[in-house]
Amino acid sequence: MKYGIHAGLWQARWTDEITPILATVADLGFGGVEVSLLGMTDEKAAALGKAVRDHGLEVTCSDGLAPDRDITSKDPEIRAAGVEYLKWAIETTARIGSRGLAGVVFAPWGVFDPLNKPARAARSAECLGELHDTLQAHDVTLGIEALNRFETDLVNTADEACAIARASGSDRVGALLDTFHLNMEEKDMTAAIAGSADKLVHFHVSDNDRGVPGSGHLPWDTVKAGLDRAGYDGWIVAEMFVIAGNPASADLNIWRNIEPEPIDAARRALAFMRATFG
Repeated sequence: MKYGIHAGLWQARWTDEITPILATVADLGFGGVEVSLLGMTDEKAAALGKAVRDHGLEVTCSDGLAPDRDITSKDPEIRAAGVEYLKWAIETTARIGSRGLAGVVFAPWGVFDPLNKPARAARSAECLGELHDTLQAHDVTLGIEALNRFETDLVNTADEACAIARASGSDRVGALLDTFHLNMEEKDMTAAIAGSADKLVHFHVSDNDRGVPGSGHLPWDTVKAGLDRAGYDGWIVAEMFVIAGNPASADLNIWRNIEPEPIDAARRALAFMRATFG
């Protein structure tokens, strides 16, 4: 396994400078850092990639779609804008030096239209399939994140993420699973993770409150069993949001401090990840 941590743990805003965070991530002993592409430019991407390498780290990327780039839309121009944006995101991921891009890449976050869910899922899969050549050219894998019901109606379960990935027809499109969301949406986390074996490309961990894994009531033995059955040996990234009172945390409904201090949370998370997953 490779162990990483999302830079969002330290960012008050998604557009905050990431470079100062890298020394902390490296000093703590993580192998990699995950960065959001929100606010990223070509120049920032090139500089960030060099800084990541200078700190001896690897990098993974995350991103999401805006409503005017909705690849599930009935409007072909909006879908086309979404495809073009995702092509840019793939190219930017490669420019940073990452081989993995994952997140809310299947539809805009917080947009709900349950009566049209099958048609939206089909349009999403078709658009994601159009990215295959770009993904192949840049040696990047795309991960569809299964989110809880309060953040999307389209992809709530591992099965739904994998179904769209399979329907895309691209072996470069897979699923990102996250224990925070799995804990809410799956009746059997072991079966959900194991059933994603052919499409599981990325994995996020936090406990039930988005804090340090192992500090809450999430059943980690079932998570490990699922990963073992899936034969997964890729990135496990701690995606924790623990400090209230800043714009990024408000986006995720963090209204109280979940942990007292980010560096301590990161240190405890890495210790737990190593002890649990080997």
